[in-house]
Amino acid sequence: MNASPHSRHRSHSAHTQRLVALAGAIACLLAIALCTGCSAAPSESTGSHGNPFANTINDASSEHGSADGDGQTESAPGEDPLTVRANKIIDGMTLEQKAAQLFVVTPEAITGVDTATLATEATRAALEAYPVGGIVYFQKNLVNEQQTRDMLANTQAYAREVTGLPAFLCVDEEGGTVSRIGGNPGFAVTNVGDMCDVGALGDTDYARNIAANIGSYLRDLGFNVDFAPDADIANNPASDTMALRSFGSSAAAVSPMVKAQVEGFLSSDMLCAAKHFPGIGGAEGDSHDTSIYSSKTVDEMAQEELLPFQAAMEADVPFIMVGHLSTPQATGNDLPASVSSAIVTDLLRDRLGYDGIVITDSLAMGAVNERYAPSEAAVAALEAGVDMVLMPADLASAYQGVLDAVASGRLSEERIDDSLERIVRTKLAWEDGSLGA
Repeated sequence: MNASPHSRHRSHSAHTQRLVALAGAIACLLAIALCTGCSAAPSESTGSHGNPFANTINDASSEHGSADGDGQTESAPGEDPLTVRANKIIDGMTLEQKAAQLFVVTPEAITGVDTATLATEATRAALEAYPVGGIVYFQKNLVNEQQTRDMLANTQAYAREVTGLPAFLCVDEEGGTVSRIGGNPGFAVTNVGDMCDVGALGDTDYARNIAANIGSYLRDLGFNVDFAPDADIANNPASDTMALRSFGSSAAAVSPMVKAQVEGFLSSDMLCAAKHFPGIGGAEGDSHDTSIYSSKTVDEMAQEELLPFQAAMEADVPFIMVGHLSTPQATGNDLPASVSSAIVTDLLRDRLGYDGIVITDSLAMGAVNERYAPSEAAVAALEAGVDMVLMPADLASAYQGVLDAVASGRLSEERIDDSLERIVRTKLAWEDGSLGA
């Protein structure tokens, strides 16, 4: 505010008196302001139960761009808003928090109980010790609808309080022989049947509707990730391991069904995973028990096994699950695909151009355990280019193995951040209701 000028005829002494009075008033106001600031400043909080990300997430819309009237982040030209928000969150995470987000485990792995059917304060404490990126549930955890809703809602609330991010709450719900909810006596949900029968009909609309239905009842219970559809081709008459789970015996039969199901899951706001890259349908044996092999070259797989995964990518599949298939003719060694950079990075990332989340199949399976200790398996998978590690045989050992690998320089923190960007971005997309955007 501008003061009016003094008249020329006023005396010099009067003028001096006014300046002194004004200076005194200003000094008083400054003193009052300083005292008020000291007494009224709010205490700094990290959120509920020491949440290290609460302020980070809230600030993500105010930094790296301004927020518009709807509270959405306004990014600089060419910047993806979700990526900007994800990187802001990652910047506020410790290495320990980053490493934990790379794991999807059973509830028993973090709580230590024999069978988890509840999520109580013990679950919160477990998540504070290991703030994992996701939890996967099996039929033993799922008693009935109300119990499941309560368990998942509490778990999700605890995850948000501890990490500031939603957790991936996962389940295998393909239908038929792999169904944790459909056909479970505690749920009023019919099993949709084996996918071999769905594929035999050749009706993509039917396949899409089945996935949308599965996604809807899973979402209503509180899940947000279904490890489906199966993208394997059951093209080996000598093996029946995937015969019921696969949509068929050729890429022409399987690919359109896989694409339709990814579309169906996403239409019901359900994240999903095409599995088991690069395609285990033609292998003999079961990777749950021991190593499995394919004698095909990359070019041969490109003519058949890879096509359903490419169809899933066309539908913006959020996850691709890598199996434990060894492909010596394609890679020059017998490493399982889940720990092979030739399969994960060279083939899936670089040749096929996939930039979603790559997750391993369970690292507790025999095909991995017969070769690696839990700590080594987790690190080898991340070295290969995987983003998330599913069900290591020993979470504590695997988690510490990742931290030790970063400390030694075997893994860089930047490599961890690359995976975290995909993980956090996907969580934000699901939270915003913008899957496939």
